[in-house]
Amino acid sequence: MNIAVIGTGYVGLVSGTCFAETGNNVICVDIDEAKVKKMVNGEVPIYEPHLDVLFERNIRQGRLHFTTKIDEAIADAEVIFLALPTPPGEDGSADLTYVLDVADTLGKIMTEYKVVVDKSTVPVGTAEKVKEAIAKHAEVQFDVVSNPEFLREGFAVDDFLKPDRVVIGSSSDRAHQVMSRLYKPFVRQGNPIIFMDEKSAELTKYAANAFLATKITFMNEIANFCEKVGANVDMVRIGVGSDSRIGKRFLFPGIGYGGSCFPKDVQALVKSGNDHGYNFNIINAVLNVNHRQKYRLIEKLTAYYNGDLKGKTFAIWGLAFKPDTDDIREAPALYMIEELLAAGAKVKAFDPEATENVHNRFGDKVSFGKNQYEVAEHADALLIATEWPVFRSPDFEKLGTMLKSKVIFDGRNLYEINAMRELGFYYESIGRETVSEI
Repeated sequence: MNIAVIGTGYVGLVSGTCFAETGNNVICVDIDEAKVKKMVNGEVPIYEPHLDVLFERNIRQGRLHFTTKIDEAIADAEVIFLALPTPPGEDGSADLTYVLDVADTLGKIMTEYKVVVDKSTVPVGTAEKVKEAIAKHAEVQFDVVSNPEFLREGFAVDDFLKPDRVVIGSSSDRAHQVMSRLYKPFVRQGNPIIFMDEKSAELTKYAANAFLATKITFMNEIANFCEKVGANVDMVRIGVGSDSRIGKRFLFPGIGYGGSCFPKDVQALVKSGNDHGYNFNIINAVLNVNHRQKYRLIEKLTAYYNGDLKGKTFAIWGLAFKPDTDDIREAPALYMIEELLAAGAKVKAFDPEATENVHNRFGDKVSFGKNQYEVAEHADALLIATEWPVFRSPDFEKLGTMLKSKVIFDGRNLYEINAMRELGFYYESIGRETVSEI
């Protein structure tokens, strides 16, 4: 099939590349000429495991193309995916400007039947708005479909190629047939393509992310209570997660969720509820608890130093909101850096992939190292904000000699309590006992 993908951000680029991988001819569109030029030359603009291999192969084999010209991209396309930004406004609502502007343009240039697919995460009712924007100018038949993505950063390629489910929101039999043909290669193992109406598909995405955000935040609340009563959240997590009704995923406590999906989608769902006269009490609580959780490690650090962080130097391991991505949107590390700098402390940081993005934000206010040990040298304490695999088994003897004091504040519970006690570190984590220096 011939496919056009408008927007080459995270969702658009992964989607376009994976569609090409199954034999489709894909043209990706972006208004950023410099970005398009880099992609044409085989440069992947984002970090996502395994994407580079598929990206390079499909360019080489002539199935994946890039352009800045939308009319060129859609000329022969049977399906047009809208993978455009929907950034949150000040009130938490999703900004549909990019989506509706492109829809307006499509109505002016389409010359034959197309299926236009909302791949961006959008509020309930967006498909109707897109349809209206196209219809203002279109002189041909078309269908608008809601096809939300369920990609985890760090696992996006696998999630796309082997989805748990594919959700298609459309009331058109013709669009059903087109979308079934497109997605059939991805569900050969029997996972379902679920057809529903457009509004239900749009809400499915928000509901899924809000539920997972709730699950993470619930466990963070339990972890905080564990510290009050002397319980061990690791044991509680195992006990709770073994219940088949609950499951073991998304129960790891930490310093809050971040990224491109959960923060934006949860806020947008709350705003949508308000617009329709409904108050999401549980989800509002999730937002409040998650915001507080991002400061949890700073609270512990401040208490340890009796409220005085001025002039001290702190090393931070991990800047991305999660491992295996360079995405720093709503990353807890950013909140930590801002608080430390405001308190007069110095910050040295390392991340395997996200350093450049954080440098673009903070500039020379933060020192960055080539590896995790370089930033630990002469630091008063180490703070762990992201659970990258490279941080899981460090050389503790080397680390202990580089830090001014053997002090670690672990926001991701990477290390065993007894091991840290034997190594002689002062060690605070989330929802577990504090290990004092020997």
